[in-house]
Amino acid sequence: MPDLKRSSLAVLKKFYGYDSFHPMQYQVIEHVMRGNDAVAIMPTGGGKSLCYQIPALLNPGCTIVVSPLLALMKDQVDGLIANGIPAAAVNSMQTDAQNRVVLDNVYAQRVKLLYISPERLLEDMGKWSNDIVISLIAIDEAHCISHWGHDFRPEYSQLALVKERFPGVPLLALTATADRLTRNDIKEQLNIPEAKLFINSLDRPNISLNVVGGLSGKNKLRRIVDFIGRHPGQSGIIYCLSRKSTEALAAKLRTLGINARSFHAGMSTSEKLKIQQDFINDDLPIICATIAFGMGIDKSNIRWIIHNNMPKNIESYYQEIGRAGRDGLKADALMFYSFGDVKTLMSFAHNSGQVTVNIEKLNRMQQYAEATVCRRRILLNYFNERFDHDCCNCDVCNNPPDRFDGTTLCQMAMSAMVRTGQNVGFITLIDILRGSRKSEIISNGYDKIKTYGVGRDLSSAMWNAYLLQMLQLGLIYIAYEDNDKLKITEFGNEVLYGKSRVMLSRFYYENMASKKKTPATKRITYVDEDVDASLFEALRDTRTAIARASGVPPYVVFSDKVLMVMAKEKPTTKAEFGTLYGVAEVKTQKYWRQFTSVIVSFLERNSSKK
Repeated sequence: MPDLKRSSLAVLKKFYGYDSFHPMQYQVIEHVMRGNDAVAIMPTGGGKSLCYQIPALLNPGCTIVVSPLLALMKDQVDGLIANGIPAAAVNSMQTDAQNRVVLDNVYAQRVKLLYISPERLLEDMGKWSNDIVISLIAIDEAHCISHWGHDFRPEYSQLALVKERFPGVPLLALTATADRLTRNDIKEQLNIPEAKLFINSLDRPNISLNVVGGLSGKNKLRRIVDFIGRHPGQSGIIYCLSRKSTEALAAKLRTLGINARSFHAGMSTSEKLKIQQDFINDDLPIICATIAFGMGIDKSNIRWIIHNNMPKNIESYYQEIGRAGRDGLKADALMFYSFGDVKTLMSFAHNSGQVTVNIEKLNRMQQYAEATVCRRRILLNYFNERFDHDCCNCDVCNNPPDRFDGTTLCQMAMSAMVRTGQNVGFITLIDILRGSRKSEIISNGYDKIKTYGVGRDLSSAMWNAYLLQMLQLGLIYIAYEDNDKLKITEFGNEVLYGKSRVMLSRFYYENMASKKKTPATKRITYVDEDVDASLFEALRDTRTAIARASGVPPYVVFSDKVLMVMAKEKPTTKAEFGTLYGVAEVKTQKYWRQFTSVIVSFLERNSSKK
C-alpha cells in the first residue's frame, strides 16, 4: 500500500484539520487496513478514535464501533457529522423506525461509522443480511471485557461471537487503561490471540498531579473552595465515593455561591441527561459525581479533576484524571486521601468477587497516595511503561518532602496504643493523643493513661497524616477483622523501644506534599502567556453562540486548543483561517466569517489604542 500514508494524511487534513498523526496512530491504521486484528493501548485524549475513523473513511462500506455508553455515542456522532463525516448510531434512545432508517442507510453504504452498544450488536448481528459491507469492527473501552480489568462489564463478555460472525473483518480493540494481565485477557476474550499489540506512551504530561493527605470536614471543603477559586470559569469534576457524598458536597458548594450539581446512578435518566447536557454545553461548570459519570464524556475542555476520596485502584484513577485536558492544554488533578478512605475501600475489596486482586490493587493505590517520589513515575511504571526520570509536574517533584526524625512522635502514638491494650482505631487514638474530653475517652478511662494529651500541640490533621505514614512504613497495621483497631508490628516495637529510628515527611497544613503554600489569590490559567486573554474569551463567546444555535456542545465547534491557536495566529482571511491547526474543510466553510470578524475587530481596537 504505497499510497496509504499519503491518503491517510489527506483524509486527516480534510476532515480533522491536522497535518500529522500522533505517535502510533498511523501504525495501527496501516495494520488494520491490511486486514489484521489489533489491540491498541493509548492514553485518554491520545487520539484512539482516529485509529478506526481514518480506515472507515478510506475503506468501502461501514465501520462498526462498539461503545458502552449512549452519551458517548451521541458525542462521537455529533462530532463526526460536524466534520462532514456520515455517522450514525443504533440504540434504545431512538425509536425502532429511526433505527431501521439508520440500518437502511448502512446497507446503502451511506454511513461510514455506525455506533452500537455491545448488547444491541449481539442481539442484531444475527439478523443482518450478508449484503451489509463491514470494513472494520472497533471495540472501544476494551478493558471492560476482562475480569482482571477495573471496570468489567458482563455485556462485553460475549463479544468473542463477533469474530465468529464476521471472521474476515479485522477487529480493533482500544483502551487507555490496561495492565499486562488485562491486555492479554482482552486478546483471549475477543478470540483474537494473534492480534498485534500496539502500546503508546500513557503519559499525559499536561496534567499536574497533586495529593493532599490528612484533611477532612471543613478543612477539606476549604481546600476545595480555594482550588475552585483559583480555576475561575473552568470546567471540572469532583469524584466522590458515595451517592450521598456527591449530593452533600454539591449542596455545600452551592451555599458558598459555586455552581455545582451532583450526578450518580440513583438519579432518573432524565435528571442525569439534563445535568450531563448542561455540563458539556458549558452551562454547568462543576459536577460532583460517583464514577457513574465521565466515561461517556468526550468534552475536551475539562480543566481539572478532584478526587474527594482515594480511588480503589490506579486504573480508575488514571482513567478519571484522563478526562481533564484532553485538548492537550494545562490541566490539574488533585486527590484527597485519608485513613477513612482506606477503611471504606478495604471493606469494598473484601466484599468483592476478587478479594486478593482488589486488595493488591488498593495497596498500590495507597502507595501512590503516600509516595515521596515522583508520582508520574509510579503511575506509568504501574502500566509497565518505563519512565526513568522525574516529571517536574507533580507535587513531589515541585516540592520534595521535608524529612525529619519522627522517632519520638511515633513512640508517643505507639505508647498510647499499648496503654489502651491496642484496642482503639485512628480517630480514638488521635483523641487520646490530643487530650480530647469526648465521652468515649472519659468512660473508657483513657484520660487516665500516661500518654493522654501528650500530642496536644499537633492538630488532628497532622496526627492523621503522621499515622498514615506510620502505616505505610510498616510500624502499625489495621486489624480489619477486629473492628479496624490499630496494632503494632514487629518493626514498630523496635522503634517503640528505641532499637530503631524512623524518618517522616513533614506535614504542612495546606498540603502534606508542599512546603510552599500557593497564595489563595493566585489564579491558575491554561491560556498561554503570548495569547491575549480578552481575544481568547471573545473567541470562546463566539463559539458558545454558534454551538447554541447549532444545538451541539461548544467543543464540537472547536476545542480550546484550536481557539488558542486562532488567538495566536490571528487569521483575518478565509485562506489563513483554513490553514490553522484543527480547522477542517467543512468548518472553514461554516465558520471563517464569524471568527475572523472577531479577530479583525480586536486588531482594529488595539490599533486605534496605539
